Amino acid sequence: MDWWTISYRLPAEPSRWRVSAWRRLKRGGAVALQQATWSFPAGQQFDPMVDDVVALVAEAGGESFVFRGEPQGDTAGRLEEQFTAARNEEWTEFLGDCAKYDREIASEIAKGKFTYAELEEEEQTLERLRRWHRRIRTRDVFGSPHAAEAEVRLKEVAEALERYADQVFDRGGT
Repeated sequence: MDWWTISYRLPAEPSRWRVSAWRRLKRGGAVALQQATWSFPAGQQFDPMVDDVVALVAEAGGESFVFRGEPQGDTAGRLEEQFTAARNEEWTEFLGDCAKYDREIASEIAKGKFTYAELEEEEQTLERLRRWHRRIRTRDVFGSPHAAEAEVRLKEVAEALERYADQVFDRGGT
């Protein structure tokens, strides 16, 4: 499997350029090899990030170096391990947010807060969780062991919201 490696130099000031590059690469699923050097698998879900980061670096007056190729020796395995560890961290955070969402719905039920406004807010939160799940799943090319659990938890919280919605409608949303 081919991997992209991007290394860049940016002016020291303003720092917003470094932060922006870091955020884009991190959000895109890349793993940091060292300061200002990142790697990620080649593939349609990652390839656009190359042009995005190169354009950002150029806009900031920096210089980027981009390589694509197959890692040699044990490097491929180590990259895959780092990449999967990063997805595990994302899935763990996602699962934590699902648990928090479950507690939030349970709290609203316990308080008897069955309003349409609250239901709409909870629906927006579920949609955010769904988008986040899709982004992680798209990047999880090596199959993190947490992916299946996350799929189940997302279905469970969606069902919890459905039960809450039934109660809101049964009470007239007041």
